[in-house]
Amino acid sequence: MKATGFNHVTIRVSDLSKSLLFYESLLGMKLVHRSRFDVYLEWGSAWVCLVERSYDYSERLSYGVDHIAFSITEEDFHDAAAELQRAGVPIVRGPLERGGGYSINFLDPDGTELELFTGSLAERMKGWS
Repeated sequence: MKATGFNHVTIRVSDLSKSLLFYESLLGMKLVHRSRFDVYLEWGSAWVCLVERSYDYSERLSYGVDHIAFSITEEDFHDAAAELQRAGVPIVRGPLERGGGYSINFLDPDGTELELFTGSLAERMKGWS
């Protein structure tokens, strides 16, 4: 598998406005997109998505890190997804095309959700602008 580095982190929050103020004002992140349920913030070469838990697509009830995503090229994505499946890694979602790239979410041995994603923040925002 040829993941090329960190891509983004998605964090489940209880109050989107309060969390946005914290991440923008205190941590200096730049707001790129805001909807009713989530915000996308740029932070250097990475990005952070804050999603209000009431809109969470999963059944998890906790707050905090939802998942951590790693970049992978589209060229290597399908082989990596097949490798995860052959190894019996629990797949949470995907593989599928969403948000400007290909994505597969899976669990590490301790149940931490990880994602391989081929897209960028700019590509994700094209469909939402």
